[in-house]
Amino acid sequence: MDKAQEKQALRKALIEQRLNLPDRLHKADLLQRVMRIWLVGRPDTVIGVYWPIKGEFDPLPALHRWKEDGELTGEARRRRIGLPVVDKVHKTLTFHAWYPGCPMEEDAYGIPKPKDTEVIVPTLLFVPCVGYGPGGYRLGYGGGFYDRTLATLQPRPVTVGLGFAQGFLPDFESEAHDEPLDAILNENGVVWPIG
Repeated sequence: MDKAQEKQALRKALIEQRLNLPDRLHKADLLQRVMRIWLVGRPDTVIGVYWPIKGEFDPLPALHRWKEDGELTGEARRRRIGLPVVDKVHKTLTFHAWYPGCPMEEDAYGIPKPKDTEVIVPTLLFVPCVGYGPGGYRLGYGGGFYDRTLATLQPRPVTVGLGFAQGFLPDFESEAHDEPLDAILNENGVVWPIG
């Protein structure tokens, strides 16, 4: 089995484990709290995030709350949330404004995306992790969309991986094209950077 096949088998096993976590809802609730606390005091007003698939942690409730909390500080209008839209030509992502109830449509992969909303440029980007390891490296689905996007975004946003503790891979080896994340959060708190 070559390295690509090994990674694909690992992805499949981790997704299966995640889908079958007996206490996934409880872990998701804990990660919602971790995320909300982590956001306190952050200067960001435009945050990119993902639509959860395959048992991924759903970050949208915490971000909706973050946007609502902006009403207390008078920043609600400036606070924006963006979901990814695939650029098929460059195989990168752009982020389009999302809000609860906004019109949605499926992308080429069957994932919901905002329909006809404006492009926004996040200063903070929450990234889903199938798995993750030391040094802030993540295992995604293998399409390379986030790595290519991060390599081209200027200025580069702060990147934060979100995943469950079950996805930690202590022996994970990154590849040359992998872009390390600035932080990784799971239901137990901040797991990268180690501090």
